[in-house]
Amino acid sequence: MLPVLFRIGATPIWSHSFFTAIGMLVAIVMSWRIARHLRRDSIELVWIICGGLTGAALMARYGLVLKYLLVASSPSIAGFMRYGGASLLGGLAGAYLGVVIVKRLIGYRRHTGDLLVPGVALGIAIGRVGCHLAERPGTPTTLPWGVHVPLPLAALLPECPACLTGAAMHPSFVYESLFLVAAAAWLYPRAMRITPMPSWMREGDLFKLFLLAYACARFLLEYVRGNPTMLASLSGSQLVVLVAIVALSIHFARRAADARVAATPA
Repeated sequence: MLPVLFRIGATPIWSHSFFTAIGMLVAIVMSWRIARHLRRDSIELVWIICGGLTGAALMARYGLVLKYLLVASSPSIAGFMRYGGASLLGGLAGAYLGVVIVKRLIGYRRHTGDLLVPGVALGIAIGRVGCHLAERPGTPTTLPWGVHVPLPLAALLPECPACLTGAAMHPSFVYESLFLVAAAAWLYPRAMRITPMPSWMREGDLFKLFLLAYACARFLLEYVRGNPTMLASLSGSQLVVLVAIVALSIHFARRAADARVAATPA
């Protein structure tokens, strides 16, 4: 665990902020590379990416409102402003809203998710390295790759009794990073149109397929992350992604049904 990655003079460079910034840069570069390959690079796409980044930055912070209300004994606006952390699910939702708003403002009608999704997946994977170095890893485990939090840092991590006892814990953020790297490797050649997509998929479905896969992976990862439960023994994140799983499953079921109807002889 290494919350401060290095220092420039007396200024600490925080691991979480550093890897988040690197992840965002990688996401932008990869997205632009795909857009250039498909001859879709334009000033409109620059505005769309900026809108997505702005939305992600805002919602990643303010998506923590519910969590703050659960853990704060006396919630207040000032207390929330001091409350640390960021919400990845809130960031994804904010990025989507930011892209949608900018596209409507500038009148851009084509789907852009397929251009952005490989970079988004790889960018999140890199950002999760910073989470692993700075945040509570996960639930206790006896597996040989369990990680230990150094005692000086354990006192700074709230709601982590296993950190104080020196118990080995699941490196949940590493699990997520590995999944996202694999997802990016699968998505990239399909976004570049090097590997053809199934005939029933339309423009924009590659992005939706990633969201479905990530929602399923995140639902399972929550069991080793150790976040507090809210309803029916499910965490807040699980409740959010469960809605996404249902909605996206219905979307792809309809896609498959339409493909079967189209393939049926009259």
